[in-house]
Amino acid sequence: MDDLHMDALVIGGGIAGMQSALDLGDQGFQVALVERDPSIGGRMITLSKVFPTLDCCSCITTPKMSAVAHHPNIHLYTYCEIQSVQEHGAGFDVSILQKPRYVDISKCTGCRECEYECPITVPSPFDRNLGAYRAIRVPFSTAVPQKAVLDPEYCLWCGKCEQKCPVEAIDFSQQPETFTIEADSIIMATGFDLTPVSTKKEYGAGKLHNVIDPLMMERFLAPTGPYGRVLRPGDGKEPGSIAYVQCAGSRDETLGITYCSRVCCMYAIKQAMLLNGALPMADITIYYMDIRTFGKGYEQFYQNAKAMGVNFVRGKVASIREDADQNPILKVEMTDTGEIVEQTFDLVVLSQGIVPASHPTVSLPLGSDGFISVPAPDSAPCVTGRPGIFVTGTAAGPMDIVDSIVSASAAAAEASAYIRENGSRLEVEKEALYA
Repeated sequence: MDDLHMDALVIGGGIAGMQSALDLGDQGFQVALVERDPSIGGRMITLSKVFPTLDCCSCITTPKMSAVAHHPNIHLYTYCEIQSVQEHGAGFDVSILQKPRYVDISKCTGCRECEYECPITVPSPFDRNLGAYRAIRVPFSTAVPQKAVLDPEYCLWCGKCEQKCPVEAIDFSQQPETFTIEADSIIMATGFDLTPVSTKKEYGAGKLHNVIDPLMMERFLAPTGPYGRVLRPGDGKEPGSIAYVQCAGSRDETLGITYCSRVCCMYAIKQAMLLNGALPMADITIYYMDIRTFGKGYEQFYQNAKAMGVNFVRGKVASIREDADQNPILKVEMTDTGEIVEQTFDLVVLSQGIVPASHPTVSLPLGSDGFISVPAPDSAPCVTGRPGIFVTGTAAGPMDIVDSIVSASAAAAEASAYIRENGSRLEVEKEALYA
């Protein structure tokens, strides 16, 4: 692959990265969007609905994914890893590793014949390892690009997919390739991970059968979920009682995460309301320290959930264990009375918080919380400590989808201004550099 020059390089293909790329592309800039997964869409494409409107996440995200893929000024690089970012007088040289798909994407039509023929079934990361897919597959039904990818960890190299492919797109000889993009500016849209509750032994350290994370519940509630309905992963039974444990990984000094992750109260309320419709006979309880409804319409959303019968209990969950039937048992300190009670549920959801995803090899100052530091958060919330590099979405700190989109447009505006203001200088330096 030949080395390329771009006005901007966006690292991360989630909702924030896509919005930044579209804003810059619409202004006529040439933009490279680099995503480490086989498809763009990020976390949002895996969710069921958004709060507080309860609009379909896929209905919002899929058109944006398609717009990115078909935009004439956006160059999409999926299944890629950033190797290094070197600064020079004319911008940045970004070394990128293209991981092998073992499929020629110029030939692949996304027909899935290889997937139907593959004999190996493996857990699906898209469904939090609850669903299953083949060792070669299109990542999910609305993936962009709609191209197959082979997982060499599970593949038997039996050749059945190669024999079945009608366009001869399977290529077992593919090797990793490294290429370089020269960019005048960079936008970091690297997203988030869930707080590591697996290290919290009080909550079962991730080993209790029917204690799940919130993204798992999102997949249960999504129409494309692994089961088509809400079931306990431990035994496949429909739960009659569900508890949410708030601040399970936020505001927790034992984990070294003392900040509030902002979105946990709202996504728990949203899921509880959706569960009320999916399982109308189920009892749903949310154990909380404080309910934080910070956005427009969020307080009314909370009041609506209470009116629907969701039970809000002010109490701190001290520990979780399970009985012989794999039912989680919560030990709770009731905050108002100091009483210690135990309550058994069929299913428990830990409202885990947000921590920064692992950043590519881009040297940037980080805050004490691990997120990319922004020197002037009030006046320039997307400008990092390195000229020409900007940050958006949850790479800068915990925020919801609405704020991520606003942040993405702000980062694009900052990058646009930087490119325009420095354009003549960059051109002069490039001429000198390549003279």
